[in-house]
Amino acid sequence: MISKPRRAGDYPDREVDCQEAMEPGFQAIVDCMIEAGWTREEAKRALRRLIAADNMTQKENAKVEAELAIARAMIRAGRPKPW
Repeated sequence: MISKPRRAGDYPDREVDCQEAMEPGFQAIVDCMIEAGWTREEAKRALRRLIAADNMTQKENAKVEAELAIARAMIRAGRPKPW
């Protein structure tokens, strides 16, 4: 079970609360990886790479969404498509 934020919106220590809520799941993932034969360092490196890949995916998705919004606005304005 993952703990919810103490309250809605931003507040001091919200990131700490998030980290504490994530800690048991993180430890469970690392423990499962070690049981499967991976080292703790390999598991941590893999998690860092997954986070980096997720960040890149989010950035690319945001770019595509922005391009789609521009194309939709141009179509609504009666302007030709830019491609």
